[in-house]
Amino acid sequence: MDRTKNRPIPSGTVTPSAVLIIAASFLLLGSATLLIKSTVLTLGIGLLTFFWYNAVYTPMKKVFSLAIIPGSLVGALPPLAGWVAAGGDVFDPKIMLIATFFFIWQIPHFWILLLVYGKDYDKGGFPTLTNIFSSRQLINITFCWIILTIVIALSFNFFGIMNYNVTSIFLVLLCGWLLYHSLIFLRSGGDNKGFKNMFIRINIFALLIITSLSLDKLIKLFLE
Repeated sequence: MDRTKNRPIPSGTVTPSAVLIIAASFLLLGSATLLIKSTVLTLGIGLLTFFWYNAVYTPMKKVFSLAIIPGSLVGALPPLAGWVAAGGDVFDPKIMLIATFFFIWQIPHFWILLLVYGKDYDKGGFPTLTNIFSSRQLINITFCWIILTIVIALSFNFFGIMNYNVTSIFLVLLCGWLLYHSLIFLRSGGDNKGFKNMFIRINIFALLIITSLSLDKLIKLFLE
C-alpha cells in the first residue's frame, strides 16, 4: 500500500523479529505496571484490548469488509480501563456511554479514510466496502454514522456526564460544527480533498470531545 509502504516494517527499517521483541517488552512492562499500580480488572481490560486488536481485528481485516465494526471495540476499551483504574464501576452507565461514543466514532472515521484510500486498500489485498458500494452510497452510509456519533455525544448532557454549563454549551457547539461540515460532506461530489478535510474534522471532533470531558472533570476537581 502506498499509504503505509514507508512505515518501519514495510520499508525494512525495522525487522519483524525486532518489532516482536519490542512489542513483547512493552506488553510485559505495561502489564506489570497496570498490575502493580492499578487493579487486576484494569489489566484484564488492557490485555483484552491487545488481544482483540492483534488476534481478532487485524486478521479479520484481510477477509471481512466490515471488520471495522467489531474492530472498533479496541477504541471503546481504553476509556473503560481508565475509569476502572480510577475506581469507577465497570458497569456505570456514564462510562458505558462514553465507551459507546468512541466505539461508534471509529466507524465513520475509518470509512472516510476508505473513501480516500479505497484503491490503495485494494492494492493491499483487503476487501473493502468500495467494492460493494458506490462512492455516493458510501458517503450516505458514512453520513448516517456521523449523525449517530453526534447524537451520542449530545447525550452526554442528559446523563450527568457534563457538570457545568460552559462545557455543556461547548459540547453543543462542537456537535453543531460537525453537523454543519457533515452536511457539506453529504452534498459533496466525491473529491478526495473534501474527504480528507472531513477526515481531519472528525478527528478534531473526537479530540475536542476528550478535551471537554477532561476539562469538565478538572474544573470539578479544583472547585471541590
